[in-house]
Amino acid sequence: MTAMRAAVLHDVGDLRIDEREAPEPGPGEVLIRVTLCGVCGSDATEYGRHLVLAQPPVALGHEFTGVVEAVGDGVSSIPVGATVVCGAGISCGTCKPCGTGRTNLCRSYTTIGFHHDGGLAGYVVAPEGIVLDASDTGLTDDTLALAQPMAIAVHAVRRSGLGKGQDAVIVGVGGIGAFITVAAAATGARVLAVDLNDDRLALAERLGATAGLRSGTSTISERLDELGMDADVFFEVSGSAPGLASVLEAARPGATIVPVGIQRGEPALPLGNWTLNEYTIVGTVAHVYADDFPEALRLLGTRPDWSDIAGEVLPLDALAEHALQPLLEGRSEQIKSLIDPWATEARAAVHGRK
Repeated sequence: MTAMRAAVLHDVGDLRIDEREAPEPGPGEVLIRVTLCGVCGSDATEYGRHLVLAQPPVALGHEFTGVVEAVGDGVSSIPVGATVVCGAGISCGTCKPCGTGRTNLCRSYTTIGFHHDGGLAGYVVAPEGIVLDASDTGLTDDTLALAQPMAIAVHAVRRSGLGKGQDAVIVGVGGIGAFITVAAAATGARVLAVDLNDDRLALAERLGATAGLRSGTSTISERLDELGMDADVFFEVSGSAPGLASVLEAARPGATIVPVGIQRGEPALPLGNWTLNEYTIVGTVAHVYADDFPEALRLLGTRPDWSDIAGEVLPLDALAEHALQPLLEGRSEQIKSLIDPWATEARAAVHGRK
């Protein structure tokens, strides 16, 4: 058996770097030697606030890439030695949502990194059906580690129906909002990015946004009028009550509103106003692996450098202090923190193509 280290959540606030034996792939599974794993806001929430998804003790990490080390019986599409990315969400394939292609709504949906040991470890096993061979992309491991959050953004934009010639507003350009900016701009739509942080607004414009608005300087409606835009779709990604309020103030009749960020508490829902304005309210969760992952990889190949999203790679021992805790406290210096489970010290991320 091969030894490895893993970031194991034992309870809220109790994260340990444990020594473990590497898992073995069962039938239909692949064993991946993890090269990079991204850290998500959900990881931080489970670590620092409350257990909603995680079933301790469990190795965290659902945004990972690596190299296939071994395959179980019946695996035919993924060769040993392939560089791969993983969807992390496991669906049954037989329930009604799975039958209609909505695998993210599977009646028995589970996730690697919360329900099963994840990629913040030296090795991880995953079902063949959610592992995509990315060898031919030529993208570096540091870039491939962004595939899962990009797929979530692709799904949100696909759900919205946004298309070429339309206008969109994105409220909140941290975390997933940055990736939604890329995916929305890729449709050919014009995009207005809204955030409190000038640096993030500058980032949004580099990612394809038409323009930005610093929250509090004017209203979304005023900025849209100034730009000659008439927003068809609003993505509320901040998860804040003021963010949602600003969207509802700006949305004109017929608009589509996509509340991507999870609202805390019980926000007031003016359903009568929504009805009279014939808003389309679109939920979005996770991604559909078969539909969203290939497009996520394509989009990652459209920029030569993602260092403004993820500029540093940290060792596993730095996970809590330098990745999870800053996310919890809203002081992350990077949009996306990356972890190399084999590293002993931090390094600059290397993006683009090998």
